[in-house]
Amino acid sequence: MIISCLSCRKITKGAEHQLKHLTFILLVLALSSVGCAHRHVATPSFASPDTSFHHNQETTPSTVDQTPLDQGEVEADFLDDDLDFFDEETEEEVVHVADPLSPWNRAMFHFNDRLYFWVLKPVARGYGAVIPTPVRSGVRNFFHNLTMPIRMVSCILQGKGRAASAELTRFLINSTVGVLGFGNPAKRWPELNPSEEDLGQTLARYGLDNGFYIVWPVLGPSTLRDSVGKIGDWFLNPVSYVHPIEPYLEIRAVDTVNETSFRIGDYESLKEAAIDPYVAFRNAYIQHRKKKVQE
Repeated sequence: MIISCLSCRKITKGAEHQLKHLTFILLVLALSSVGCAHRHVATPSFASPDTSFHHNQETTPSTVDQTPLDQGEVEADFLDDDLDFFDEETEEEVVHVADPLSPWNRAMFHFNDRLYFWVLKPVARGYGAVIPTPVRSGVRNFFHNLTMPIRMVSCILQGKGRAASAELTRFLINSTVGVLGFGNPAKRWPELNPSEEDLGQTLARYGLDNGFYIVWPVLGPSTLRDSVGKIGDWFLNPVSYVHPIEPYLEIRAVDTVNETSFRIGDYESLKEAAIDPYVAFRNAYIQHRKKKVQE
């Protein structure tokens, strides 16, 4: 009886010893797993085959310095939305938009491409060589000031009362102190320079999707939603009510040539670096519009 009790105690002590040893091992493994869980692991990112030119250039978009555009410097204050996407940097993801009109779009892309190199670029280069930069900046300011109704109405429809008030105040200051808008004294107050709005962005804020991508001759890239918005913008633009048609076309031509004179080289850089220029411009435009809607 005594022998059996001693044997049981020895077995119990051995089991306890093994149990403590096993508990220690499990504790070490648990601590190790916790440490691994908190360790930072770099994961590679892969661009989709249909990515834009900017993805091909930059794989770390967070390092791109966008300060000049955000601060609204004098030369970047009044950029035409149809050309802004040249300066857009990489977004975190590519937004895919249906492109059922691809044959038409590619044909119009090549038509606009030839129009730029054969007509618009030579004229804009000669214009820039003759007209001093301060004068061209004044013309840019004038046309931007003139299209205030587009931005103000868009702000009102989006419920952005403060931005609408800022647009009106800036218009009044630049139209008076700035001499009909050729000057831009309102740039000194950041609160009077809200993000640019248009009716295409307004439709997006109301939940309308892009629809499909389309390239218009002369006018350039757009979507079904933005095309409808541009029709509304046309009615809100005071220049649209200039008659007869000849002076209207002359005014629009001056605006386009003047704006292009500031941006010669942007189009060429994007096109030359892209594997498929059509896809690169399509993605750049869609990304630009997405960013404008989010602002």
